[in-house]
Amino acid sequence: MLFTPRILPALLTLCLSGITLADTTLIRDVRVFDGESLHAKRSVLVRDGKIVDADFRGKQPAGSREVHCDDCTLLPGLIDSHIHAYQNAKIPLLVGVTTQIDMFMAVPMMQETKRLMREGRLLDEADLFSAGTMVTVPRGHGTQYGFPIPTLTSPDDAAAFVAERIAEGSDFIKLVYDDGKSFGMKMPTLDLPTLTAAIAAARAQGKLAVVHVSNLQSAKDALNAGAHGLVHLFSDREADDEFVALAKAKGAFVIPTYSVYESVFGRKGGQTLLDKPAIVDVLDDGQRGSLGVTMRPMDLSARLDMLMKASITKLRAAGVPVLAGTDSGNPGTLHGASMHRELVLLAGAGMTPLEALRAATSLPAQAFGLKDRGRIAKGLRADLLLVKGNPAQQISDSTAIVEVWKNGVSIQPLREARIKAVRAEREAKASARPQALPADGRIGLFEAQGQEVKMAAPFGVWMPSLDTVMNGKSTVTLSPGKTTEGNTSIRLAGALDPAFAFPWAGIAFNPGAHGFAPTDLSAAKGLRFKTRGDGGTYAVQGFWQAGSYQPAVVSFKAEADWKTVELPWARLNGFDPKTTTMLGLVAAMRKGAFQFEIADVELML
Repeated sequence: MLFTPRILPALLTLCLSGITLADTTLIRDVRVFDGESLHAKRSVLVRDGKIVDADFRGKQPAGSREVHCDDCTLLPGLIDSHIHAYQNAKIPLLVGVTTQIDMFMAVPMMQETKRLMREGRLLDEADLFSAGTMVTVPRGHGTQYGFPIPTLTSPDDAAAFVAERIAEGSDFIKLVYDDGKSFGMKMPTLDLPTLTAAIAAARAQGKLAVVHVSNLQSAKDALNAGAHGLVHLFSDREADDEFVALAKAKGAFVIPTYSVYESVFGRKGGQTLLDKPAIVDVLDDGQRGSLGVTMRPMDLSARLDMLMKASITKLRAAGVPVLAGTDSGNPGTLHGASMHRELVLLAGAGMTPLEALRAATSLPAQAFGLKDRGRIAKGLRADLLLVKGNPAQQISDSTAIVEVWKNGVSIQPLREARIKAVRAEREAKASARPQALPADGRIGLFEAQGQEVKMAAPFGVWMPSLDTVMNGKSTVTLSPGKTTEGNTSIRLAGALDPAFAFPWAGIAFNPGAHGFAPTDLSAAKGLRFKTRGDGGTYAVQGFWQAGSYQPAVVSFKAEADWKTVELPWARLNGFDPKTTTMLGLVAAMRKGAFQFEIADVELML
């Protein structure tokens, strides 16, 4: 993750375009969804960043800009109720998401974003409200993301822990109550007394307390502990009557995060957005590719759809608020764009299109106490989205973006500049050639130098790869060995330490001129290497631009005798060799000590 301060050129861009921050705009004779109801024909007047009149019937004010759009609908800017804001910061606003609710981010980045918002300088990005650091335990969910975070282990420390988060700037408190069993993992999590004490501390400080859960029982525990809302809908079974009644009685809200569950269950649902020009035209190749990634190679989404429809239908019937949130930042999702997929999913899971739109506008504004947005009403912020068609009848019309306003300012110049830049980048890539490969495909030029081994390559660079970059404590040592043919091998010996939830240790090949620079390896068909070892299971990790820091993984056995492993790119689920950023050969699917050797690493020609 990159946490450098952002440079904001938007003010200059807007001034040069002739659009000023004190614009008066009249959006004339369009359908208006005001966050709650649909009106067949209205005009909306905007001045100085505010909605002056949500049902304007007079003449065009002198000096104002008048917008006409046949068969169009004006909506409040969309609010994504669950994201992780560490990349793709510019995209959400371009596709009509004007506010994001972040569920975990680095504190310095959160503080910088809040400063820019206070100063009115966050012009080219969606507004952001954040939990900052989530409340979790050592080695629990949230500790695996590459930067140290404080953790909580006792109810006696809960009040002080929550107070520290609020002092850092957290807008609300997010807690993790998930032992990983629903997804075939095992990780520590908060115990119920500590969860209850932390929720009580948040409430005492006047802050919302929301909880990450993944199973029905944990959801019930969280609600009984006093949670204001659940940031995921569980996926182990459908909601039962007890849970629905409990959520209703507690006045809690639920964020299903259907979009990310699609990826978890193996469906590439985000790819449906690639048919939407107003969305896809602002996405670079890496962002487009991220919508085709899944976290599971097998498509089990039929069961997911059954569970989601059953649960959401029951929650809707009981009047429990269901909010639209994507969990963007995870594989298979994309900030901003995935909100439009989430709307389609909700509208297909027991909600009407109008209800889905409320779930992305007025309901999250109400749930998170954002009183100045989420509706089109006099005096509220003029965060607006104009689309062709009628998403209150055909929800996918939300993607037919005509224009977006943030705080009354049209971001059309930003959209046009982005479209132009994406087009130029794509044209440049189309004319570029794939990376030239050595005639024999060999990329592992290993050489013994005493007790050490030199790792060279015809391009790119080899290096050790360890979970220490994610605050893990796994270890590896490298030493030279030999194959039966006499070629130098690399012996890797070490230990995987569960200090990091998903430990790994090994070696990696970076094909680019610098770390994680995308490189086109499409001239090769896959990866080939020789291995032997202690009989354990090891892994090839394939990283590519769209996959970000989440690799595609294929396992292999390193047995007592040398054997050749051939891995066509197609076996790495979702991996795009055209944008390869790293290839890893690591211990990752076992615990404790390991020992294996790698030799004769080649790209298959």
